[in-house]
Amino acid sequence: MSLDEIRTRMHKAEEQAGRALGSTQLIAVSKVQPNDRVAEVLRQGHRLFGENKVQEAAGKWPDFREEFQDVNVHLIGPLQTNKARQAMQLFDAIHSVDRPKLANTLARLAQETGHCPDLFIQVNTGEEPQKAGVMPADADVFIADCLSKDLPVQGVMCIPPFDEEPSLHFALLAKIAKRNGLSGLSMGMSSDFERAIALGATHVRVGSAIFGEREYG
Repeated sequence: MSLDEIRTRMHKAEEQAGRALGSTQLIAVSKVQPNDRVAEVLRQGHRLFGENKVQEAAGKWPDFREEFQDVNVHLIGPLQTNKARQAMQLFDAIHSVDRPKLANTLARLAQETGHCPDLFIQVNTGEEPQKAGVMPADADVFIADCLSKDLPVQGVMCIPPFDEEPSLHFALLAKIAKRNGLSGLSMGMSSDFERAIALGATHVRVGSAIFGEREYG
């Protein structure tokens, strides 16, 4: 599917939801994609990308940034505390703040460096034991704690269970954001981004629909 086709579908979903056209940002998920595929999307004018791993991003984006200086790269995968400093240098936003230890580390580094990327709190809306994210019942307290540390929390993020209706999780995430005064909603992927937009997504994370299936190995 072309970028234009995805943007057309996004605009239609925004229109149907009564939202302003362009109010949802498209994060092109470039994890595990060959550099030539990423370069092609860059040449088409897209500038917002998502990566899952700090190490992979470190080997990819410094070179791309030399040629495409207005690129924006977001970390959408889990972040280990020992890689927080490197992540803060590499990424414009981090969507996976999910535990006090990480929040404390980011706050300390932000004080030390005078810089912090935009942050999203990851909420485990499905309460899945194998998945990262703060539990919905704990989200308000954790968000308040992050804000008390002067962290630039912009919104919340979720990855719904693959076998459940995602709209239920998107609606839950939107409620958490609203009652905490947060405007950012990072939710929706290739298979369900239109449903996410209908429920207020400000960032959708689309990979395979843009780049094709990933090449692992």
